Amino acid sequence: MTGTRLRVAARDIVKVFALLVLLMTCAESQVPSAPSSQASESYRVSVDANFVVLNATVRDRQGRFVSDLLQQDFEVYEDGVLQSIRLFQHEDIAVTVGLVVDHSGSMYPRLAQVITAARSFVQFSNPEDEMFVVNFNEKVSMGLPGATKFSNDSTTLGAAIFGFPVTGETALYDAIVKALERLQEGRHDKKALLVISDGGDNASVHNLAQVTDLAARSTALIYTIGIFDLDDADRNPAVLNRLAQATGGEAFFPSQLSEVVAICERIARDIRNQYTIGYVPANAARKGAYRTIRVAAHRAGGGLVVRTRAGYIAEGESPTGKKETPK
Repeated sequence: MTGTRLRVAARDIVKVFALLVLLMTCAESQVPSAPSSQASESYRVSVDANFVVLNATVRDRQGRFVSDLLQQDFEVYEDGVLQSIRLFQHEDIAVTVGLVVDHSGSMYPRLAQVITAARSFVQFSNPEDEMFVVNFNEKVSMGLPGATKFSNDSTTLGAAIFGFPVTGETALYDAIVKALERLQEGRHDKKALLVISDGGDNASVHNLAQVTDLAARSTALIYTIGIFDLDDADRNPAVLNRLAQATGGEAFFPSQLSEVVAICERIARDIRNQYTIGYVPANAARKGAYRTIRVAAHRAGGGLVVRTRAGYIAEGESPTGKKETPK
């Protein structure tokens, strides 16, 4: 109970800090109106890019998590310009996570192992996480029953994956769009998707450019697991790599199906061992422009590798013509 209260308190402190930063920024810019409640929430890129929050994973040469770094050990660059870090945190906070699972015909012999892996992911995640399931073949469907939107029960989530038919073609892009939409209904500020698929798509209404744009407007981390045979004509590992690298997640391509469980455990630990870094952009940029991000970490001996999102779109028209606020 004490640990839970401390985590909640820490998250509240982060939110208050982000709000103060935004208020000071508005005052310095002589903006008469106060920031909206949406813009004041931490872990979100505001419509004017007043406060950018990143989730960064740091590993050493051996691939081990590095968890003892301080704020002064990091450098953040946006469009090549060094930024001043205003928020720094390293804490295991709760996350809203979507499990996006391919149910096209080629997945039939693999689904039992995928369900086992998904349940393992839940068990190694923060017990306060909230999760949902998006199943897809040529159709896309929310997996949890009835009005249930989120769960943290591994049996319930496994059943949600198992209950969808394994047949037909693949609407991967539509499934990711649906998952990004459901993420915004979650109560946790930090968000992630775990996508299990061969990366192919032959049935979506949306295209890859639209999905990539929406991912750039979201702060969600996207982790992907590519499961396919080498002679599978529909496989597209490049898509899975692209989505993961753009958002700060990671792409995995197991050579054996039995490796999927260990990969899901690794992803769960990755999410729980990230640094949270926030800054107010020092460099002016056109609204709607894509802004690149690079984060570096330093310590004696070097050899640190930092993974975070490659950039973001602060504001602009979406490919569907709707104005969106990144979340």
